[in-house]
Amino acid sequence: MSDQFLQNAFLFRQPILNRRQELAGYQLSFHGGEGIDDDDAVSASRGAGAPLCAAYSELGMHGALGNTCAYIGVDADFLQQEAIELLPPPGVVLELLVDGVPEKATLTRCHGLLQRGYSLALTNYQGIDDRSRPLLPLVSVVKIDLRRAGQARLEELAGSLRQLPLKLLAQGVDNHAQMEACRNLGFALFQGRYFAHAEIVSGRRLSAAHATLIRLCNLVGRDVDTAVIEDAFKHEPALTLNLLRIVNSVGRLGNRSTQPVTSLRHAITLLGRRQLQRWLSLLLLAPGNQANGSLDPARSPLLQVAALRGRMMELLVAVGKPGDHKQADLAFITGILSMMPAALGLPIEEILEQIAVEREVGDALRQHEGLLGTLLALLECFDNDDAACCDSLLSRLPGNYDRQTLNTGLSAALSWLNSSPD
Repeated sequence: MSDQFLQNAFLFRQPILNRRQELAGYQLSFHGGEGIDDDDAVSASRGAGAPLCAAYSELGMHGALGNTCAYIGVDADFLQQEAIELLPPPGVVLELLVDGVPEKATLTRCHGLLQRGYSLALTNYQGIDDRSRPLLPLVSVVKIDLRRAGQARLEELAGSLRQLPLKLLAQGVDNHAQMEACRNLGFALFQGRYFAHAEIVSGRRLSAAHATLIRLCNLVGRDVDTAVIEDAFKHEPALTLNLLRIVNSVGRLGNRSTQPVTSLRHAITLLGRRQLQRWLSLLLLAPGNQANGSLDPARSPLLQVAALRGRMMELLVAVGKPGDHKQADLAFITGILSMMPAALGLPIEEILEQIAVEREVGDALRQHEGLLGTLLALLECFDNDDAACCDSLLSRLPGNYDRQTLNTGLSAALSWLNSSPD
């Protein structure tokens, strides 16, 4: 069954953020579809069994996730299997999918896993009862699903655990108001994509930092002399210093034997306009540090989603058009810009009025037209765990696009993100 899942099921992920709104991990789950029978689909939706562990191993997810954890659901049956010990203890949190009162064998196994360094989480907490009472001393995380609890019930559930040495995780957080309410109740972790659902207001006034970055993006994206770009950077000393730092860092990584780059013009030439535009576009998504040029995906889940989407767009284009570097560049920028409305709180139409982009990129962002538009729509469905939508869009793409293409693309993009110096 593992091979069938690896080839035919979607490996979905949901971000888990901490109280500082930094990425703390991903909930990983499989979702089948056509070609997966009902029993397998049920197992996949619960996140249980060897297929998910096989995917974690074979797709290199441990290295790909960097310093974040993978939350993986395991039911009582799979909990007893030795294969579970192939998962690296520092890289996973095992979610106990236990129905009813846990058996003695389950509790014994949990104790053994704790001794091996694994972290355990209790899902679907409904209060202190015969199911949760023996498990609470063993777990470090308790998940409470907001979709199953109103405000009063949520306060009651959180209150019953507040004095215990564990973290509360709010599942199904759809907006910032829910996140803040849970934070006030003592929740430490929040699962969902609420951070990517900012309020969009037409005509919103941009900050000075955003306006500066958009102006620089425009200059880099147009056919202007390097001296014009150089002069614009000279008015932004923090960005200039970080540009020089990045160019010299890349040089060291490439074992370049030349002297450190101290000239702004030299830095622009070495980095190249393509990479410079990527960097500036990503800075538009960075929280609070746009003016100094700092990029740390761990500090911004929105930045991480944008970078992942850009890289996956680039990898997916290469499947259909191998060797087409220009198309790959356009794909990356399309992915990055697709997250701009959430970052800036502006409609994409108003953003595109201020940033120079290729017509193909604009069509993809506005109407999901062309190959780039279809790939963008596919990744939006993939981010939203919509298997049916993914299948429909995959069938419209020319070439060898399938579910495994998305899974391997996700792993490769995560590896790239976590290995990138900036």
